[in-house]
Amino acid sequence: MPYSHIGVRSSVAQQKLARALSGLTEEFKLPGEFSPEVMAEVNATIAGHVLPAEDLTALPFITIDPPASEDLDQAMYLEPGDDGGYVVHYAIADVPSFVPAGGELDAETRRRGQTVYTPNARIPLHPVPLSEGAASLFADDVRSAYVWTITLDAGGLQRTAAVRRARVRSVAKLGYEQAQQMHDDGTAPPAYAGTLRLLREIGLKRVELERARGGASLNVPQQEVSFANGRYSLEFRPALPIEDWNAQISLLTGMAAAQLMIDGKVGILRTMPAPDDEAVKAYRLKTVALGSPWTEDVAYGEYLRTLDAADPRQLALLHAATSLFRGAGYTPFDGELPAEILQAAVAAPYAHATAPLRRLVDRFVLAICASLSAGEDVPAWARQALDQLPGIMAVSNQLAARVDRAAIDVIEAALLSHRVGAEFDAVVLSGPRRNGNGNGNGNGKSAPRSTIQIREPAIAGYCEGDLAPGTVVRVKLIEADIDKRSILFTPVPGAAAHTAP
Repeated sequence: MPYSHIGVRSSVAQQKLARALSGLTEEFKLPGEFSPEVMAEVNATIAGHVLPAEDLTALPFITIDPPASEDLDQAMYLEPGDDGGYVVHYAIADVPSFVPAGGELDAETRRRGQTVYTPNARIPLHPVPLSEGAASLFADDVRSAYVWTITLDAGGLQRTAAVRRARVRSVAKLGYEQAQQMHDDGTAPPAYAGTLRLLREIGLKRVELERARGGASLNVPQQEVSFANGRYSLEFRPALPIEDWNAQISLLTGMAAAQLMIDGKVGILRTMPAPDDEAVKAYRLKTVALGSPWTEDVAYGEYLRTLDAADPRQLALLHAATSLFRGAGYTPFDGELPAEILQAAVAAPYAHATAPLRRLVDRFVLAICASLSAGEDVPAWARQALDQLPGIMAVSNQLAARVDRAAIDVIEAALLSHRVGAEFDAVVLSGPRRNGNGNGNGNGKSAPRSTIQIREPAIAGYCEGDLAPGTVVRVKLIEADIDKRSILFTPVPGAAAHTAP
């Protein structure tokens, strides 16, 4: 799917949209400003912060993030290793050293769970002086970090992994497109040209290893709401190759953290069960019906990589594949390993360890892993929190997902508000659904509604009728209500649905 940027044209719609988005904070009861007690503690902690003794500032770390990001959790430096292998140096923001155990900020972050984003607001897990200041891995600033050193063989397979606190200094803050361009045209400065080159090498080898172990990634096109020059818009941006390579370094670290905790028999894993037999059977039938059969001899992760979002039938299959990615949660343990330790989509034990500025659980994982790596006792404050963390993260994950969905729903309605009555070509993603309350999920009392995605702009919504997934239909927009966050289409009479070529 090509990059596209769709703006809300009407000034009236812009005003209604702004009010609706501003109302999300109150509707979802999102946290407000940090209390004076929290800020006093944060300011005192920053003022008294002491950098680690070990000095790794000679290593030319770089960060690669969305261009506007200021809460920089990760920085990397990659170098050749022995026998054609590699050494991954991955620095993660040292949040634990800024959060006194049992203090005001500790309690507040447990209430928040994670950073929540809306198009016109950011509700941070930590106060800005910390998350976008003293703990963020800005270029040219000496920072405290948990530095992972992971050695890989020539095929990208992990040999060893260790983590300890050290002082680091990033030499560049790169955006994804900037880093991709530097890699492609060879214009990166000598200090980090090698890291960008090796990022591709390692990333591709880690993708192959993921493929071999049956791991899966869903490459469904992403929607992003942006705000610039006083106007909201919806962006559709294809993922760049460097984003996938970058994600593989984070996955590698999460897998290393999980194994370290498993070996030490204490920690918290990000787990997800494998799809159950009924879900797999239903999905296989759908792949046959839509002309891209998933055969028994192909792992589902391998199959998903063959799907092309530009093909309407395969786009429908990508959306339907979410039925195979359910049940993710956090599994703590202390002494005895849990029965289930795998994250099925990763196809390996995995832990969240690389985003402590934005996600609560990572702070505890980092502290536990550093202690285990050094052969020291795990801090009591981290151990005592293990049983509480799954509940905290479940609540915050649900809240973040609801806020994100609401924001996209309202801006999609605004984008189409001036086009009620217009006709569009659409792809049927799923259906039908019946509902008595009008939103497409419910008790079966109303007429069926299918889920479609119009082709231009690429917005998903409900369409009246029982439509076959993967078909191309002509539809008319009959509702785009900003206040209700609803979009509804109806099939155009006489325009027959047909299977996409």
